[in-house]
Amino acid sequence: MGVMPREPEAFAESVASLLKRLQPEYSVDLIGPRELLVNGRRLDLDNLYRMVNHEPARGTEIVEHYLEQLFTGDAVQLMSMSLDFARTRIMPRIQPESIFEHLAREQVAHVPYVNDTVIVFVIDLPHMTVSITTEQQVRWNLAIEEMETIARRNLDEYAKDLEVQIVESKEGGRAAIISQHDGYDAARLLLSGLHNRLASQLGRNFYVATPARDMFVGLSASPEPFIHRLRDRVQQDFRRLPYPISPHFFLVTRDGVAGTKPCENEQREAA
Repeated sequence: MGVMPREPEAFAESVASLLKRLQPEYSVDLIGPRELLVNGRRLDLDNLYRMVNHEPARGTEIVEHYLEQLFTGDAVQLMSMSLDFARTRIMPRIQPESIFEHLAREQVAHVPYVNDTVIVFVIDLPHMTVSITTEQQVRWNLAIEEMETIARRNLDEYAKDLEVQIVESKEGGRAAIISQHDGYDAARLLLSGLHNRLASQLGRNFYVATPARDMFVGLSASPEPFIHRLRDRVQQDFRRLPYPISPHFFLVTRDGVAGTKPCENEQREAA
């Protein structure tokens, strides 16, 4: 039995090395602190990282067993997964456009979003999430618009008893924090009832910050000192946290979500 590194990026590097030893013909690249690209598919290592931290003395054993399960019989099952099985497990995530520096845009099932981000889709399984490729989308004969509808509906149903913490700031503003740590905190910007749920606390139009995948902070649109302080904090979190998404606020209105990233004509993006 061996101990795996505790530092996230070193952990991912060790997992990649073990996988290359088990499957030497695979293409394996490290693309994030706890994220691998395996044969063109993004593999999230968060659940595996938590499993190892629960029993650190068995770290190498746990990782080897996980990889053997994932990339032998289970790999075949994933490739042949039916839409009927996957339908209730398709979930959305918001990612920065910069993911296409590592991934071929045409191979990733996604839709454009605002603030230089895109919505990608994953299959949420008990011990892992696996990204959905355009190849799988074609195999299911599923239009990207329909996939987005399914994913957003599943997000609405996921953790329905969602706790929102409301915090009063020293400047007089309000913040609404969602912190489930389930991999979908930032994605809750896409909830269909988000405006109805938070407008009574934050105002008719409000901001949402998602500097990283595991952060969601709703913000009242005033006062200015409050907004300026939080904007600085969001930009810092975007630079330092794993799975960064956007340093810019998202504007939430009754009509939908708009970006606040400055444009040449200073008009807001809309989605």
